[in-house]
Amino acid sequence: MQHIFYKGTDETKPTLLLLHGTGGNEESLIGLAKEIDETANILSVRGNVLEHGMPRFFRRLAEGVFDIEDLIFRTKELYGFLQEAAQQYGFDRQRIVAIGYSNGANIAASLLFHYDDALAGAILHHPMVPRRGIELPQLSSIPVFIGAGTNDPMCTAQESEDLETLLTSAGAKVTTKWFDFGHQLTIPEVHAAKEWYNSIYA
Repeated sequence: MQHIFYKGTDETKPTLLLLHGTGGNEESLIGLAKEIDETANILSVRGNVLEHGMPRFFRRLAEGVFDIEDLIFRTKELYGFLQEAAQQYGFDRQRIVAIGYSNGANIAASLLFHYDDALAGAILHHPMVPRRGIELPQLSSIPVFIGAGTNDPMCTAQESEDLETLLTSAGAKVTTKWFDFGHQLTIPEVHAAKEWYNSIYA
C-alpha cells in the first residue's frame, strides 16, 4: 500500500496510523497527527480504491452504502500491511492507534469489527457503522474516540450512536464528543481528540 512513515522521537508513544477521507491521500492528515502528538511515529496510508479518480479505502455502491465484500477484502489487506510495516520500520505492532476521517474512520472501525488485535486505540472522526449483524471480537478496554456531528448530512447521529453501542458491547472503552459543524473536521474536534489522547497516552 502506498504510504509514508515518519520516525517519532519518543519510543514510549504508540504509532499513529493515518487514514484519510475520500479524495485525500497519505499527506492529508499529517498536520492533524502532529497536532495530536508530534513525538509519535506516523504511518500514513493511501487507500487502494479509486472512485472517480479519488482515493478511498474500499468501494461503495452508493452514498452511505458500502460494498461489504470489498470492505472485508480491503480490511484484511490493511491488516496484513500493518504487520509488514511494523517489521519494515521496527515499531511495535501491538501499539498502533488509528486516526481516521470519514472513509478512513470507517476502515479503522472495520479493523476493530474484524480483528481483536488490529489496533491499540482509535480516533474516529465522523465514522459510520462498517457492518451490521455480525459478532464483534472481544475488544477488551480498547480506547476509542468518536468525533460526531449533530447535523452531519453524510453520517447521521444515529450511525454514531449505533457505532458507540456496538463497540462498547464488544468491550471497547468509547468516548463520543458531539459538534455542530456537519461533516467537516474542525479545530474544536481536533482539540477534543488531543485532550482524549493525552488522557491515555501522555
